[in-house]
Amino acid sequence: MIFPNKLVHGRLIKRYKRFLADVELDNGEIVVAHTSNSGSMKSCLEEGAEVFLTFVDDPKRKTKYTWEMIRINKSWVGINTAVPNLLVYEAVKNQEIGALRGYSFVKREVKFGDSRFDVFASNEEEECFIEVKNVSVKVGEYARFPDAVTIRGKKHLNTLMQVKKEGKRAVMVYVIQRTDIDKFAPAYDIDPDYATTLKEAYENGVEVYPIRAIVTPERIELRELLPFELE
Repeated sequence: MIFPNKLVHGRLIKRYKRFLADVELDNGEIVVAHTSNSGSMKSCLEEGAEVFLTFVDDPKRKTKYTWEMIRINKSWVGINTAVPNLLVYEAVKNQEIGALRGYSFVKREVKFGDSRFDVFASNEEEECFIEVKNVSVKVGEYARFPDAVTIRGKKHLNTLMQVKKEGKRAVMVYVIQRTDIDKFAPAYDIDPDYATTLKEAYENGVEVYPIRAIVTPERIELRELLPFELE
């Protein structure tokens, strides 16, 4: 994914009310940026750190900026939770993920039961439902998910198990928008219910693919699969 316009550089003052952040731009102006990440943003919040924003020229929006990334430990961490969905959709459509190649039809936002999944793919032989999650938490050498209790996330896992029971392909993709980690594991300490359900889903045939993304102010792109460990 290439950013269509040059991002706006600044430094984080503070994040507040979950969806807002104050940022000081390079010219000294202080602006309010929308934050799509509703979680705790544990390990990717640092006041005074460099950030990049997208300027949104939309009169209907209260905030004119969207927070895209923050510089932590000398590398960029993507915090826009809308980005992973688009990355995976484009990658499946363009046959760029080895385990998810071979689909002639790819669509975003498709319902199954009482859940809506981020990507649906199909060919003459099978149907595949894909849920995508953004990962930004770092604990040691691990990327972990979630960073806050997620009832909705657990619901998605339960529905994916139902998808699998009905003979369709069920997939969880975790897009890790940081490069200073080497492995992926669920965050048992933050949401043990989600972690236990992920373990159950995996043991019942739901496929799990943690994919590291390279984040820069010019583009964000999926790179390599990371080891998935159920600690």
